[in-house]
Amino acid sequence: MAAQCAIASSADTVDWKDVHDTVVRYLRHRTVDRECAGDLAQEVVLRLIDVRRTRQIGSIHAMAFRIADNLLVDRARQQSRMTEMPDEEIACGSPSAERVLASRQIVDIMSRALRSMPPLRREVIVRRRLHGQTCADIAADLSLSGAAVEKHIARGLTDLRAALERNGLSLKDLSA
Repeated sequence: MAAQCAIASSADTVDWKDVHDTVVRYLRHRTVDRECAGDLAQEVVLRLIDVRRTRQIGSIHAMAFRIADNLLVDRARQQSRMTEMPDEEIACGSPSAERVLASRQIVDIMSRALRSMPPLRREVIVRRRLHGQTCADIAADLSLSGAAVEKHIARGLTDLRAALERNGLSLKDLSA
């Protein structure tokens, strides 16, 4: 019984430095990028240790070579994805600095135009365009007729358009 325990404990000891060096040599012969062999060998040893904690491994070196081959395949796939990027310039999701500046300028012009409107017209425009209220709701809330609300909206939009044009802008600039 003591002999079996001695055999089991000697089988449990692994010279990880030897495994690492063997895998490095193996990888250097299998890859063009010989500098990455050390990094991949280290990854192989870490994975071997992890597997060995949960399962019994028949041959450490055979398993190491299998893991190394899988890592080489993964690395090749990753590099092919990186090199297969489209030649087109990738568009940034953020607006350009010029667009941000133009938007701020338009907001400033519209704010000044709204402040200069008569209070009732401003109220109708804000409720309709900014809050999305229906003309019927605005008419009911402000005790106006539907036609009066529509006239206030038309005049308010005319005022806003004129303010933009005075500053060399148009409604097209809002959507660009």
